[in-house]
Amino acid sequence: MPKRNAKPGSVVPPADDSPESPSPRRMVLRMKSADKMKRLSRLCKESEDDWKPKSSKKAKVNQGKKVEEHDPKKPKKPPTAFFYFLEDFRKEYQEQNPGVRSMRDIGKACGEKWKTMTYEEKVQYYDIATEKRREFDKAMAEYVKRKECVDLQESGEIEESDPSSESEFE
Repeated sequence: MPKRNAKPGSVVPPADDSPESPSPRRMVLRMKSADKMKRLSRLCKESEDDWKPKSSKKAKVNQGKKVEEHDPKKPKKPPTAFFYFLEDFRKEYQEQNPGVRSMRDIGKACGEKWKTMTYEEKVQYYDIATEKRREFDKAMAEYVKRKECVDLQESGEIEESDPSSESEFE
């Protein structure tokens, strides 16, 4: 009698001893016991741990990124053109709809209005944002210069000039 390969839990027809027998075919259901299923699931879980890639988030946390301290003297980035529009829109919207207090609703209405506006309508807000960005860039350049000077002085590469001390050439 040939051996049959069947997966557990599958329905397998019984083997016929004689191919010419007119007997009806019976289906047999093979089940694994609960203990075997528990052992198998435990083994599968253990082997999954071996082949599953480790989370990249954990690896990044363990790398020990250096966190910059917040410098209160550092200039803040200016808002975008949309935020200048939001400022004006909020005032108008609250005058027209005094019952609406939710920033969520105001923000949604503002976003819809901004999407429908033409470039010509947005230009005034882009101009404001561009001007503020220019001011920010200047302030940031000054901040970087000051910070570099302070860093060099702390490292001892540049000595601080003392205005009370006399120079050699006088």
